[in-house]
Amino acid sequence: MSDRQLQIRKLYTIVDETHSTLGGADANGPLRRVAACAVITNPYAGQPLADDLSALIRPSGELGRILGELALECLGCPAESYGKAAIAGMAGEQEHAIACITSVFGDALRQALGGARAWIPSNSKVGPPGTAIDVPLAFKDELWVRSHYDTLEVRVPDAPLPDEIVVVVVLANRGRLHARLGGLSKEEALARLQAQRT
Repeated sequence: MSDRQLQIRKLYTIVDETHSTLGGADANGPLRRVAACAVITNPYAGQPLADDLSALIRPSGELGRILGELALECLGCPAESYGKAAIAGMAGEQEHAIACITSVFGDALRQALGGARAWIPSNSKVGPPGTAIDVPLAFKDELWVRSHYDTLEVRVPDAPLPDEIVVVVVLANRGRLHARLGGLSKEEALARLQAQRT
C-alpha cells in the first residue's frame, strides 16, 4: 500500500431512513443516516508486531475524502452529524483498524463535508466477515449538542476477510427523532460559533 493508493476491494453503502417512532412522526421530518464503507487490504495482516503503522495512516486521508464524498452523496443533503469506525480482520489487530481513522482521515473527512469542526466519535474492533459495529454519531460542529448523540449499526456481509480492514463513515441529516433531553441546542452551538468568528 503506497502513500497515494489504497487497495480497495469494494465500496459498500447503507441508507437507513426512519419516518416515525412510538411517538409518531417528528415535525422536523425523517431521520436519514447513511454509512459509506471501504474494504481495504491490510498490509500488516499476519506480520510481526510493527511500531510504525504509517502504511495505513498516511494514505488514510484519501480514504477519508472518498468515504466522506460518497456518504454525502447518499445522504442527499448537508450532514449535521457524523461518526467513523473500522474493523480489522482476524489476521490483523485493533491498532491497524484505529490507524485508518486517525486525524489524517478525520481532517480529510471534515474537508469533504465542507469544514466540520467537532471531534469525530469513533469505534473499532477485530472480527470475521459480517462483523457488526456500532458507529457513534455527534453533531459535526459541536460535540456537546445532546440531540445529535446517536448510533448506527453497520456490517458488510463479506468483510473483513482476515487480511482486510473495513473503514466506515456514517452521516446523518439531523438529530434523533423527538429528542427532548435538553442540553446545548444545535441553534445555540451555531450561534456560539458565529460569535467566535466576529
